[in-house]
Amino acid sequence: MMDSKSVRDFILKEVPDWDDELLASARFKAFSGQRSDWQPKFLFWRDLIIKIARNFGLFIIRPSQVKDDWFNRGGLTPLCLDHVLFLMYNEGDITRTMDLVDPTSGRLSQLLRKVSNIIIRSTTPPEVMSEERVILTSLLKEKAAEVVKLLSEAHWSSSCIITMKKFQKVCGGHEETSAILRYLSGCGKAQYISVHKKEFVEGVKISLSTAALSSVSNLDSDVLYMIWTTERLQEQLDVIDQRYELSRKSALASLHSGNRKLALRYARELKLATQSREKCSSLLNRVEEVLGIIADAESTKKVSEAMQLGARAMKENKISAEEVDVCLRDIQESIDSQKEVEKALELQSGSYTDVEEEDIEEEFKKLEVAVGKEAQVSEAENALTLTSTEGKEALEATESINHAFSNLKLSETKAGKESNNLEMEPA
Repeated sequence: MMDSKSVRDFILKEVPDWDDELLASARFKAFSGQRSDWQPKFLFWRDLIIKIARNFGLFIIRPSQVKDDWFNRGGLTPLCLDHVLFLMYNEGDITRTMDLVDPTSGRLSQLLRKVSNIIIRSTTPPEVMSEERVILTSLLKEKAAEVVKLLSEAHWSSSCIITMKKFQKVCGGHEETSAILRYLSGCGKAQYISVHKKEFVEGVKISLSTAALSSVSNLDSDVLYMIWTTERLQEQLDVIDQRYELSRKSALASLHSGNRKLALRYARELKLATQSREKCSSLLNRVEEVLGIIADAESTKKVSEAMQLGARAMKENKISAEEVDVCLRDIQESIDSQKEVEKALELQSGSYTDVEEEDIEEEFKKLEVAVGKEAQVSEAENALTLTSTEGKEALEATESINHAFSNLKLSETKAGKESNNLEMEPA
């Protein structure tokens, strides 16, 4: 964690004579005379700023914080720091976000930005200090290289396409993501991709080798949308699994307490979750199959052939943006239905007649088996530890409860299933 104390401790470690009053007075003075006179002081402050930022994992810094917090000695701050940052900017050690290319703009606009930065670089110290944040160029390059390395370890191809959400997770934050994407785009190592379908999807195509990055194609846009779809589907699966586990625990608790009616309703909810998961998994597998075909084609064939194979795979698997949207909407509605069941468990269950009663009975039997196993384990443990009279009574009670659970059965469904509601035998 970075705070004033941790920064000061690091400075004392790097500069043992930091608290020497005589040396501090000389270091904190404003620059004067020829550059050769104050060049060593400039290098001292420049290197110290970079060392502190690198130690705390930063490549974006706030000039005001550097001056008023990092190097504050009892209310005194370096008079030369404005000049130091000004020189660092002019010499390319630091840059501003606006100086980097905008990845969402066209190639011509990016080229003009590069030329403009080369011709017009000089600014004034107040302008640099007034910037809310500036970027340490060398550390930006290091972080960008680290990001590319992490992505290359997860991909075997010469380039990869990832969603903006995934890219932000790798980069570490919104501002960091923007700076890294701008830098990589300026180097020709990354290209911004956006897809406008049912949802607005953003992503990045990144070169993982020394080879030139090919232009964004229609296939790249389709791949991005499918990758985004897999992430959405996986998120839905995680939600379904969480709700399934909660419902399962609630059902088991209901059986333990002898509330067969409540347990039955939870069993119905479990079956709905299972159906949602099957639907979600089916589409996820199909999308991943298409992505696999495209990846294999790109690794063994030319880009043009890969595009043809990718289009063919999508057609053969009959995957469209509309189908993805419908499936995701159906799954979300199913999850919402499960939430409604939880809120209305005390009411008569009659809103889910599309779930077969035989399936509910199967889920209920699974719960009975689970309760039976738990009771048997509890019985075995008690038999080993309870030897007193009270222990024997407790063991008899456990056996009685186990016997009661084993007799929990669903009654035969009434002929015609007039109300499609399940009836339970009296306990």
